[in-house]
Amino acid sequence: MSSDGARRRDVTVADVAKAAQVSKAQAARALGNYGAVSDDVRERVLAAAEELDYRPNELARSMNTGKSNTIGVVVGDIENPHFGLATRGISDTAKKSGFNVILINTDENTAAEVDAVRVLLDKRVDGLIVAPASSVETQHLQRVHDSGRPLVLLDRSAEGLAVETVAVDMAGISYESTQYLIEAGHRRIAFISTLRTDAAYGDGARLDSSQISDRLDGMRRAFEDAGLPTPGDLVRLNAGDAESIRNITREVLLQPDPATAVVASDGLIALSVVETIQELGLDIPGDVSFLMYDDFAWTRLTTPPLTVIAQPVYDMGAAAAAALIRQIEGRAPRGARPEFRATLIRRGSVGAAPAPSKGRLAVQAG
Repeated sequence: MSSDGARRRDVTVADVAKAAQVSKAQAARALGNYGAVSDDVRERVLAAAEELDYRPNELARSMNTGKSNTIGVVVGDIENPHFGLATRGISDTAKKSGFNVILINTDENTAAEVDAVRVLLDKRVDGLIVAPASSVETQHLQRVHDSGRPLVLLDRSAEGLAVETVAVDMAGISYESTQYLIEAGHRRIAFISTLRTDAAYGDGARLDSSQISDRLDGMRRAFEDAGLPTPGDLVRLNAGDAESIRNITREVLLQPDPATAVVASDGLIALSVVETIQELGLDIPGDVSFLMYDDFAWTRLTTPPLTVIAQPVYDMGAAAAAALIRQIEGRAPRGARPEFRATLIRRGSVGAAPAPSKGRLAVQAG
């Protein structure tokens, strides 16, 4: 048996106009809050709309007004708490300004990102916030920019694309954190990232992610300034899932010249790395030091608490939304744009580099 809701047809502007005893044009102006109508007409129309439970057709209204009051957000991995926090900053800021948010996940796939942008434009969003899967393959974003549609990049830059970008100086914080590990005696520092690439990493390699490129550049400069060779063999990319992360962690920790410190490029990688270190029976930081990007509540609850690179992710999301809304509304920026900096928070997971024979050989022998 059909419910009343299923039988009930959508209430139209014409229905509201009839109930309010005004013309359809007057009802449309009152409901859309545009044009001139008397206070009496507006009150009657709004009362009728409430009585009939009228819901506006957002697509039709956007075609009439040229605005949907909706922004599109495209991120690489909504399972990653980094993007979850950034998206919260976006949605909170958008809501305060009367905007809705449509979020699409791409799994860090450029083809999926191209489709996501097309879908959002078809839905007539007023602007886009994109964390680009690639900093190189950005033709689709260039087309959005060339069309005049407001666009802000989040977390990563894109080559040759002159649009507002809200991101942290990754090279600087990577230099600082690598220097910290070097001062603790570490020379064999592993870096693990999910970045997909077909080629092995080498100095000067052109990577698809500006963020990872900048982190590796900061790491390389820290080794150079210390007069030490960069351990390029310990830069491991393509850590796409938990099993590959575990395999990579085992490789860098159990090879003949093993890593004495591991840097995880995000929180999801960190979970699998720490789990693997524990499975191997190694001690943090006695056998291996550990450092990760992003600060989450659980990083303070481990034993020992983890040393992290904290990023103001929520504030970055909020700033990206504010910048986009300003563009949508045609307002010029007020003063200098905010700069966001990451912070190295030193806790208990970084210690002195162990002697080559300590602990690791026993694990290998077992």
